[in-house]
This record gives sequence, C-alpha cells and structure tokens, in this order.
Amino acid sequence: MTGPPASDVVALRVPRIDVATDPVHADDPPRDPLALAASWLPGEGEERALMTLSTVDEDGFPRARTVMLTEFDGERFFFHTDAASRKVRELSLNPRVALTVLWPGFTHQLVVQGTAAVAEEDEIARAYADRSDYLRQLAWLNTAEYARQPRARRERQWAAFAAANPHPAQPDGWIGYAVRPRRMLFWTSHPAAASRRLEYVREDGGGWICRHLPG
Repeated sequence: MTGPPASDVVALRVPRIDVATDPVHADDPPRDPLALAASWLPGEGEERALMTLSTVDEDGFPRARTVMLTEFDGERFFFHTDAASRKVRELSLNPRVALTVLWPGFTHQLVVQGTAAVAEEDEIARAYADRSDYLRQLAWLNTAEYARQPRARRERQWAAFAAANPHPAQPDGWIGYAVRPRRMLFWTSHPAAASRRLEYVREDGGGWICRHLPG
C-alpha cells in the first residue's frame, strides 16, 4: 500500500512490561478480551494503528496486506478500503479474516480471527471524514491504472488532483468492514523468561474460553 505521511498513523506506544501485573503473564487472566484489547489499542482521539489484514483468495491461498485499524468500538475492529480492491473481492467469497497488530520492539502482539461484514453507512462516512486530506486523495487515486503510470506522470497527476480537490469528498466506491472476533490472541514478551500467549475463543453463548499458550 502507498504509505501515508507519518502524522497520519500512530507510533504505537510501547507498553511497559511489568510481569507482576501484565495480564498475559498473570496466573488469573482477565475475563474480557475486548476490554484487554481496548487497553492496548490507541484510544479515541489518538492516531490510528496499522495492522496486517489476512484474507483467503479464490484459490484458497492466504493474502496479507497492511491497512489502518480505523476504529475499535469495544466489540468490532474496523477497516476501510476501495470497493474495487482485491481484498473486497476475496471478502465477498470468504468473509473470514485475521488481523495482526504488532507493537514496537516486538513487545506485544494482538491477533484477531473473525468474520468481516460491511459496516454501517454512517460509520463509513464518519471514518472517511476523519481521514487526512492525503488519505482522502489516496482513496481516489490508489488504483491499478494509476499505479501502472510512470513515476513522473503519477506525481503530476497527484499534484493536479490535490490542487483541484484540496478536501476530496467521499468517493462512491469507498467501503468499510467491521470484524467481529471469534478468537483473540494476546502475546507479550518477557525480559527474563519465555514469552507467553493468552488465547480467548468465543463460545456459542457469547462468553469466552481462555487458556495460556507458549510464546
């Protein structure tokens, strides 16, 4: 993906690892993985994090790319993209995805497995309105046709579009997805021992089964 300016994404804070209080290393883990995820992820008003979105293509092979974690509402993880993109075609065939967020220094990692569904229209519009002008322009020009052009032509077209559209409106082909997790995996390193993972799997009744795994 074309990378936005550094000011558009968060430099994830490096969580302090205190193994005496860290939930992944605790003998009695938290009951609610969604609350634990919220304590790790950027909060409201903070810049958004990057994550790896993994899908399955039409031949059954996994595909992965980096996208923004646009929002976490306490229940679902959101990302947004061009409706004509390959990932959208893959989601129409198989909505099962994996999301991976890695913190600096390889201290913490969150992996979410779940099902993606098209987000509500008002959420999609709100997310687009929150994007920087650079990322709004990217929503218009980040196409295969644009990518095939020589660099100088791409730069001229980018500059011309920016001059004509300083605050680009939401394109018709802009779409968002909400991922409802069924499995969440929290990994934390340990400065003096082995790393460890905390796995949560959603039960049919909506509760969570939790177990510790080796790092």
